[in-house]
Amino acid sequence: MYIHELSDWPRFQWILGKLAASLASVRHRQGWLAGHMEALGIAPPRDANDSERLLEAGNFHEPLTSRRLLGWHASLFPAGRFGWSRSGKKSWRDDRTGPAQVLGGPAGGERILFEAPKAERLEEETHRFLGWFEGDSGIDPVLKAGLAHFWFVTIRPFDDGNGRIARAIADLALARCEKGPRRFYSMSAQVERERDAYYDILERTQKGTMDITPWMEWFLGCLGRALDGARDELGSARGRAVLTSRPGEIPINDRQRLVVNRLLEGSEGKITSSRYAKLVRCSQDTAHRDILFLLANRILARNPGGGRSTSYRLAAGPS
Repeated sequence: MYIHELSDWPRFQWILGKLAASLASVRHRQGWLAGHMEALGIAPPRDANDSERLLEAGNFHEPLTSRRLLGWHASLFPAGRFGWSRSGKKSWRDDRTGPAQVLGGPAGGERILFEAPKAERLEEETHRFLGWFEGDSGIDPVLKAGLAHFWFVTIRPFDDGNGRIARAIADLALARCEKGPRRFYSMSAQVERERDAYYDILERTQKGTMDITPWMEWFLGCLGRALDGARDELGSARGRAVLTSRPGEIPINDRQRLVVNRLLEGSEGKITSSRYAKLVRCSQDTAHRDILFLLANRILARNPGGGRSTSYRLAAGPS
């Protein structure tokens, strides 16, 4: 029995106590990242993914309606393919070729992860989902994004493209959460990077109960990793800004510039004072003074640990 066949569908539940710490961490990182990216004048990343393209098609304040969903789907697939009825009008799937199944696993060895609700339920299910999405559900906006993704991909109203549209819906919810379309990370791209884990948790949740705590835990973790990736990019951007700074802004010397460049290129994952001295051919005392200056200006950050093994990395930006 799948989750949408349960008698209490779709009364989703989760244990907030298990999510509270992760949720607080994610919300803190969202605010931190947005503030520092804006302060440094760094443009949002432009992913060449469908989620970004779909969201650009309309303002994030624009209501999510059946018409908008059908428009999104039509933009993903040419006319005459998925999402079109015999009469030529855009429509939901009709299961003419059999039940809607989600497959996972390696090519040639796919297995059925779950089956979606029957086509005859789609009008009611989609109407209920959209009413909830545009209504005041009283839950945290980040959790709403996670539930919206899961709920939409469960009802699966189209023959294809449901995963991409579900990711776009989650990104839309996150844009509303952050009160602006300019986000400096891509949840959609992170889900794609974690595709195997995504299908695993999706299958387990679809075959479980209405308690979707495990799904929410995974979603928050995935979102956190997307934010961490953007934070790393901020460190690189800050390093590039240092290298191109005008005289008098952050007056780093040639030794410091060489080391920062090596860290930006990735040829040095971290640096110690002895490695610094060897790279720029200076004394340990000079290396130590140079590093202290880079730490004071938040260009470098100290890694955990200490003593002779103390190492440093590019900072992600001001704390």
